[in-house]
Amino acid sequence: MDIITITDLSKTFKVPKRKEGLKSAIQSVFRRQYETKHAVKNVTFRVRSGEIVGLLGPNGAGKSTIIKALTGILSPTSGEIRVLGFEPFSQRKDYVRHIGALFGQKSQLWWDIPPADSFTLSQHLYEIPKQEFERRKNDLVEKLGIQDIIHKPARNLSLGERMKCEFVMALLHRPKLVFLDEPTIGLDVFAKQAIREFITYTNKEYGTTYILTTHDMDDIEHLAHRVIVISGGEKVFDDSFAALRKIAGVTKHVRVVTQKKVVLPKKGVRGVMHISPYEAQFVLDREILGIRDLVKAIAQKTEIIDLTITDPPVETIIAQLYQAKA
Repeated sequence: MDIITITDLSKTFKVPKRKEGLKSAIQSVFRRQYETKHAVKNVTFRVRSGEIVGLLGPNGAGKSTIIKALTGILSPTSGEIRVLGFEPFSQRKDYVRHIGALFGQKSQLWWDIPPADSFTLSQHLYEIPKQEFERRKNDLVEKLGIQDIIHKPARNLSLGERMKCEFVMALLHRPKLVFLDEPTIGLDVFAKQAIREFITYTNKEYGTTYILTTHDMDDIEHLAHRVIVISGGEKVFDDSFAALRKIAGVTKHVRVVTQKKVVLPKKGVRGVMHISPYEAQFVLDREILGIRDLVKAIAQKTEIIDLTITDPPVETIIAQLYQAKA
């Protein structure tokens, strides 16, 4: 079942413009000129219940505008948005009771009181029955292993501890849909792993649907069922993470260590990241030179001690999508 349907979503803004100089500044006071900026252009996609969808894009691509439209903060210039049966911007008061949000840079916790007290405030705000609230809170707190910290003032918590409490706060009212913006930003590797496991758990246990925006590709690789890439206000990709990797499937990153000076083939090497007398790291275009022929060409010049072949980093693949649209 689709819980998000976006059809031909467009959003434009009028942005003041003027030329440089004092004369233009004075003229703009009496007769201001504007230009129209297209933040989002004819974006269409659907999200099914229980999916975890990664929404990616460079700064200024339009993904924040889409999130604001999905949460009801902005109304579209044209197009249609339906989320959980609601039109977010016109039914926002009723709609927001069914969604959750967590932003890595903004806290929902009260700074001077323990998270446990903030949880109780959320219970009253969302009118959660006491038994249901206690059961839900205990499950989330236990899963994150934060039983010992929820009674400390929020200001005394580390970033990782606070983010775990933020997740409990966002999920206490059992939202069907949760928006996550950079949920692991600034966290150490152990806190990131705990957060990712928690997202996976709530997705499977409660069927929670997540829309995830992040610049951490490990988050996307470990969590997202689908990836939507926005560039220049338009959707340029919508498919699985595996399909995203296949975009650069003809290229491989190669590291080779040799006994004598390494000599690379003249054809098939797209770009060299590092080269020294006995080691080279480069991008191989397999449409021009196959891996077997690469090994043969290098082995004719010197003995190969070590050879590693990997897929390009996903950041590189996504950058290619951005550049193709630019």
